[in-house]
Amino acid sequence: MSDKRDYYEVLMVERSASAEEIRKAYKREALKHHPDRNPGDAAAEAKFKACNEAYQVLQDAEKRQIYDQFGHAGLEGGGGGGHDASDVFAHMQDLFSEMFSGGGFGGFGGGGGRRGGQRRGGDLRVQARLNLREAAFGVKREITVNAPTRCEDCSGSGAKAGTKPEACSHCRGSGHVSNARGFVMFTTPCPRCHGQGVVIKDHCKSCKGQGAVERARKVMVGFPPGIDSGQKLRVSGQGMPGPPNSPAGDLYVEIDVEEDPRFERDGADLVTRVHVSFTDAALGAEIRVPSLGTSLEDPPDTTIAHKIPAGTQPGSVFQLKNHGVPRLDGRGRGSLVGVVQVDVPTALTARAKELLTELEAELKASPAEASKARAAGAK
Repeated sequence: MSDKRDYYEVLMVERSASAEEIRKAYKREALKHHPDRNPGDAAAEAKFKACNEAYQVLQDAEKRQIYDQFGHAGLEGGGGGGHDASDVFAHMQDLFSEMFSGGGFGGFGGGGGRRGGQRRGGDLRVQARLNLREAAFGVKREITVNAPTRCEDCSGSGAKAGTKPEACSHCRGSGHVSNARGFVMFTTPCPRCHGQGVVIKDHCKSCKGQGAVERARKVMVGFPPGIDSGQKLRVSGQGMPGPPNSPAGDLYVEIDVEEDPRFERDGADLVTRVHVSFTDAALGAEIRVPSLGTSLEDPPDTTIAHKIPAGTQPGSVFQLKNHGVPRLDGRGRGSLVGVVQVDVPTALTARAKELLTELEAELKASPAEASKARAAGAK
């Protein structure tokens, strides 16, 4: 069992904390325990390293999901929880870049990180609404994203057509400058090019030198069978554009599944109310139970047959296995749970009332009297 502290505890956030809350907490704790602020304090240095390790996991959606499900053990051997000096340096560089330059790309906002040492574009978040059958069986759908897109006139360079950005002379094109403070080397974005590594003398008129313009675009998203409300999908490279020659951010699609009047969903199980007549409940019968079917091609009013025994009581529950929602991990389907609701007639004819009165008398009779009455009727 790992003796490491819980990553959420290290950063002092709730397990439900958003990515932005985690980022702010990391900035707060990392600065508090930074060795330059606590010279010679071994405990502070250890806390500083722990903050970086926690942030490395929690800021990554995939690693965070693994950690939430399996803890530290889930990250062992997979590179999820490990870190080295270059990781720490990259995190701190991102941190100070944001503090001193405001981060982001061309003024369109931040949220991006680093891939292979490159700054990348910010992430985008949109919401997709599915009906229950689409969520159950999976579907491909085009999602409209209104966000900055790389400018076509300048190919994202921000420079006027026929020109190109020039390497910044202050940082020699690196995008950052370094200064020593004691035994720690701090790297901050270049104040002249704002971390871009290049400067633009003649700006593109279409994007005003930003390299991106706001427009609507379509992104094809595949929703896997069994997805549910509150879950998120990541579409790599479909976020906001990064600086020239840098990767774009990611698109996160948040799922919202509409309520279905026929069913109540409980994970992979479905609960439905089945209406039966008084006589069917008393005598037993084959009834039709609402069902999702087997695919999106099935009619939305699909039903399946089920026999209820004589004497079925209101509120009785029966279970039809493998007729629920397909499990997200691909391991079969949940169950369809039927709850019997006996419908009592509200409008009766005179003859119906007479028959029900006779039935009530028959049901109230003692077994001996009932047997005697049946014998007399047989004669």
